[in-house]
Amino acid sequence: MSGGSGPAAEEFRPLFDGQTLQGWVQRGGKAKYSVEDGCIVGRTVLNTPNSFLCTEKTFGDFVLELEVRADPRLNSGIQIRSECFDHPTEVVFGRETLRIPAGRVHGYQVEVDHNRNRRWSGGIYDEGRRAWLQPLTDKPRAGAAFRFGDWNHYRIECRGDSIRTWVNGVPAADLIDSMTLSGFIGLQVHASTEAGLEVRWRNLRIRELGRHRWEPLWDGRTFNGWRPIGQGRWTIEDGVLHGTHSRDQAEYGHLITERRFTNFTARLKFKALKGNSGFYFRVEPTGFSGVTGFQAEIDAEKDVGGLYETNGRAWVVQPKPEDVQKWFRPGDWNTLTVSAHEGRIVVHVNGYKTAELMDDPGRREGHLALQLHGGQDCDLFFKDIEWLVPVP
Repeated sequence: MSGGSGPAAEEFRPLFDGQTLQGWVQRGGKAKYSVEDGCIVGRTVLNTPNSFLCTEKTFGDFVLELEVRADPRLNSGIQIRSECFDHPTEVVFGRETLRIPAGRVHGYQVEVDHNRNRRWSGGIYDEGRRAWLQPLTDKPRAGAAFRFGDWNHYRIECRGDSIRTWVNGVPAADLIDSMTLSGFIGLQVHASTEAGLEVRWRNLRIRELGRHRWEPLWDGRTFNGWRPIGQGRWTIEDGVLHGTHSRDQAEYGHLITERRFTNFTARLKFKALKGNSGFYFRVEPTGFSGVTGFQAEIDAEKDVGGLYETNGRAWVVQPKPEDVQKWFRPGDWNTLTVSAHEGRIVVHVNGYKTAELMDDPGRREGHLALQLHGGQDCDLFFKDIEWLVPVP
């Protein structure tokens, strides 16, 4: 069962009136923004950080189209679902805690690249947070679509946790990421050592498609909608689900949903103190271990964020130990996100993409479940189990 469809989409409407900067506000640096010949024009100023002209309105799901022309010496970008706060904020990224200063624009940026050797225009950079999320290193055709010093047409689609881009009609980025689901749109003038370099935008138009939000899959108080199978013990205290299992119990234990799911994006917080576990999805309650299907790996020590198919292919994506050390916080709370839509499956741990499958031939439907591994001492905690749904 998926989240369904959102409200009827609006038609395209102008995001810029062609004459004034009404509805826009400048944040960050002190580059000069003006309106000339029906274009928004940004010009570099020395000794100032990155500058952004931002919409006053925020947007969730949408299709944005525009044209951009940048001086070949000037890097630029289009912020989407971005934020800027009057107070310092923190974001967990792997084992780091990123501290974002007050007044710092941060969020997804669709690149306008000035580097002819790199050619990442249309790629996605996480401004002020995680840096590059999807450069176009493996998409040379997309990189070659950008015309330096000329007008370029961009199309950007945001739907739930999916962000896709096109440059001059050529598909570029195709990102699954749910760190931020809504925010403003911004036009960047990058910091530069040369004054007066300009970037122009025109024909900005947007089609709004509603929004998505996180809603509980577990109420935090009861086992309503879930049932235990196999061995092990599940208890609830102060909104936290506690699962324990002893090594003398050979049989696995699971807490499985009553309902079934097809396409979904779900996330939860877990703390693994002992033993092996996993977030199961598209599973059936059958087989020697109690369930058959996919699991995103949860463990107190290793393989966290990998993909394993129980009673099937075994490891489909097994992460390297040195990579697990980048994103897993042993003995602490971790956020696991699983996006499964048709044959594409993407796993994130603490904002890091840890596994991705494209056009996977595996099953498309089944239950969700939490595991307690048989024959092991397990001590695990779960909370904030939720899924992404359209706002009605």
